[in-house]
Amino acid sequence: MKQNKKSQMQTLKKVLHYIARRKIWLALNLLLSLVTVALTLYVPILVGQAIDQIVEPGKVAFDAITQILLTVGISVGITALAQWIMNMLGNKIAYEVVQDVRSQAFAKVQKLPLSYLDSHPAGETVSRIIADADQFAEGLLMGFTQLFTGVITILGTLLFMLRINVWITLVVVVMTPLSLVAASFIAKRTYLMFRQQSETRAEQTSLINEIIGGQKVVQAFGHEDETLEEFDEINDRLEKCSLKAAFFSSLTNPVTRFVNALVYAAVCLTGALTAVSGGITIGGLSCFLSYANQYTKPFNEISGVVAELQNALACAERIFELIEETPETPDKADARILTEAEGRVELKNVSFSYVPERPLIEGCSLNIRPGQRVAIVGPTGCGKTTLINLLMRFYDVCGGGVFVDGTDIREITRESLRSSIGMVLQETWLQNATIRENILMGKPEATEEEVIAAAKAAYADSFIRRLPKGYDTIIGDGDGNLSQGQRQLLCIARLMLCPPPILILDEATSSIDTRTELKIQSAFAKLMEGRTSFIVAHRLSTIQEADVILVMKDGHIIEQGRHKELLSQGGFYAKLYQSQFAI
Repeated sequence: MKQNKKSQMQTLKKVLHYIARRKIWLALNLLLSLVTVALTLYVPILVGQAIDQIVEPGKVAFDAITQILLTVGISVGITALAQWIMNMLGNKIAYEVVQDVRSQAFAKVQKLPLSYLDSHPAGETVSRIIADADQFAEGLLMGFTQLFTGVITILGTLLFMLRINVWITLVVVVMTPLSLVAASFIAKRTYLMFRQQSETRAEQTSLINEIIGGQKVVQAFGHEDETLEEFDEINDRLEKCSLKAAFFSSLTNPVTRFVNALVYAAVCLTGALTAVSGGITIGGLSCFLSYANQYTKPFNEISGVVAELQNALACAERIFELIEETPETPDKADARILTEAEGRVELKNVSFSYVPERPLIEGCSLNIRPGQRVAIVGPTGCGKTTLINLLMRFYDVCGGGVFVDGTDIREITRESLRSSIGMVLQETWLQNATIRENILMGKPEATEEEVIAAAKAAYADSFIRRLPKGYDTIIGDGDGNLSQGQRQLLCIARLMLCPPPILILDEATSSIDTRTELKIQSAFAKLMEGRTSFIVAHRLSTIQEADVILVMKDGHIIEQGRHKELLSQGGFYAKLYQSQFAI
């Protein structure tokens, strides 16, 4: 419980830090709260004065009552205007804070190491940035619209009641802690419930995201029933923890209402006895009862706010956890900017593992001259893609070093390193934008002629022109109007537009028909002239012209050489080749 309270306070401090950046709006909001409360509390005094003007039948000071009612009308009008402006300011502060938090969370995603994204479901991260931020916003809004006004109302009514009658006020003050204790007792126990609700919601979002993305596979393997069972199990847990959190948080309001009703009853009884003894006028008693009601009302509102704030803080804690995740190792202050790379790549005694206890690459050394075409082959899980990840510095080596043009890539800025390397992966990714914008991603300043030339070089121009709006057709990562092969051609066109000094082709033609593949291979051959190229391939027929073939197994380069040399050795590569072409 102590750890929970400490965590909650730390989260609250972080939230207040964001709010403090808007000091002017916050001060104005507080000022308007004071105006609203002051005028609201002034109205009962005016009503009490009006009642005291009615002495007995035939003795009613109508002129005085009219003047008082006019003052009441003006006060109520000003109060309404102040409340409207105050609510607008509260919305502005709350949504600007959430905007900042959400922007920082998304910016952190761009800086997180690939290891974090590989080890956390995408749906969970999406849930933190979207769903948790929305819940946080709702709780924060209630805080601004009701918390300030509620606290000031409580303090204001106490002052006004003391001014009218000290003894009756003492009755109210003595009974007030009952309401506070009840609200505090329930609030402390709802935070963990809301935290569990938020985590379960993230788990559900992650599953939905995963299943929708792989719906074809689910249906192909007839896994619909199992998927529904898994979803129902999570949905059932979400229902139970949501109901539990809602039930306990909803207890706060009726409990405080019950205590406040006792306070009001005690005030009525004490006030009536005081009025009978002449200690207070009827108008004064009416005014005091109104204050007693106004005094207890904020406790009901604040209890509701506290429950919402528990939920908001639980969600905020999850967002801050994402914001405070350790980012990828920053570039060194004196890191070199790689320009006009020659394409010389060296691996010196490189070792790497995703999990410390399971080494993947050990003692790997390699020397690639500028302009060489390097093919990487081997069985699944041998480390081909890992080698590419190390070259792109998506992961840092655990031992040894990767060098480009004689410089350790850890001494080169990531941006300049990656801008010097062009990639076409087996898994295609397209932005939700027009075809033209997708091709322009690598070179935004390119002309229309350059875009069309790149599309033609990738043999994508013909199918693009057959689309309803041609190059202005909007597509997305989940667009079903394009085949996987067409999507891959667009990714190739993106590379053709701005070919860098080093190329990485990871099964770049795996989804393309054989005829188009031969044309693409011819285009790649021209593209690779004078450029260092890494070709990850399973089909050995596509890499027979490579200058050097690296054969990997269990994280080690066990053979290297040209195609005919490796075949003549009769080793592992020869067996792979024969397994593909044996009749």
